[in-house]
Amino acid sequence: MKRGKRGIIYWFSISSLILLAGFILGGCNQEGKSKEDEKAVNIFNWSQYIPDHVIEKFEEETGIKVNYDTYASNEEMYAKLSAGQSGYDVVVPTLYYLEIMEKQGMLEKINKDNLPHLKNIDQDFMGLYVDPKNDYSVPFMWGTGIIAVNEKLIDKEVTGYKDLFDPQFKNSIVASDDMRFVLGAMLAMEGNDPNTQDEKQIEEAGKRMKELLPNIKLFDNESPKTVLANNEVKAGILYGGEAILAQRENPDIKLVLPKEYLLLWQENLVIPKGAPHKENAEKFIDFLLQPEISKEITMSYPYGNPNKEALKLLPEDLRSLIELPTDELKRGIYAKDVGEATAIYDRVWAEVKQ
Repeated sequence: MKRGKRGIIYWFSISSLILLAGFILGGCNQEGKSKEDEKAVNIFNWSQYIPDHVIEKFEEETGIKVNYDTYASNEEMYAKLSAGQSGYDVVVPTLYYLEIMEKQGMLEKINKDNLPHLKNIDQDFMGLYVDPKNDYSVPFMWGTGIIAVNEKLIDKEVTGYKDLFDPQFKNSIVASDDMRFVLGAMLAMEGNDPNTQDEKQIEEAGKRMKELLPNIKLFDNESPKTVLANNEVKAGILYGGEAILAQRENPDIKLVLPKEYLLLWQENLVIPKGAPHKENAEKFIDFLLQPEISKEITMSYPYGNPNKEALKLLPEDLRSLIELPTDELKRGIYAKDVGEATAIYDRVWAEVKQ
């Protein structure tokens, strides 16, 4: 049948629209498919928590590409996730930030059927007050906030935080850049609750910390072990794993469980709300729960390990370093969500560091 000019134009217009719609729908379907089926997982974690060779082994075994970003504080992690869709599939908050994120509906429920190795986690670390059924979190690491001293560079015994105010420590202490850890130590030193929400007590802790500032050489959450091991400072207020790493390099380093306050912390693997690769996230989490893999992580970064089967594989000398005696464990205190008082801690900490 012969078409007129207008008919030809009309036919091409309709055909073009159909083709365009097909491309758009095809593109949408492809995009949806790529998000669901993409062989990738996006991790947001503390620095120096998972060694490169563990990541590489996961990629080799699963064919899933790991995109790995790091943060230096819970506050940094929380700010990024609170800003909107971050695109991350796994993050690792400390217990009290897990509490905040769960309250605010920021987490996906984990499908435990996809975690056959969850059985390896010691029950002592499961079912804590924040997530009693572990619907949203899997214990990953735990540890303490302690003091480390270089015995070769000092001439006194250090048993607690009060000893660090001695003038011989002038400009020679590295301190964790963690307000709840450090201000908690100052609160406990004065006989107050490290989780207090009392503004006056928090401000007094800030004043006490300012008195210690002449002795603080630097605040460092990334690698405080470096200056400690290199004899650049005489002491450190830091996490136990960092102190052990410093001691590996420098046998003059001694670890001290401070008498006034023993901070306990636990890091947890969680999946943020709207994670683009949830199944891959669960594969990654379960991979980390394998005893041999968990052991490799602890060998590289000697923090406390809640994986009871991995602990059996560790050298006895390392295991004795990362485990706490029962009496010490009982006096340990976890940092908890302090609600609106967080703003007071933020302000006081900013004043300390200005």
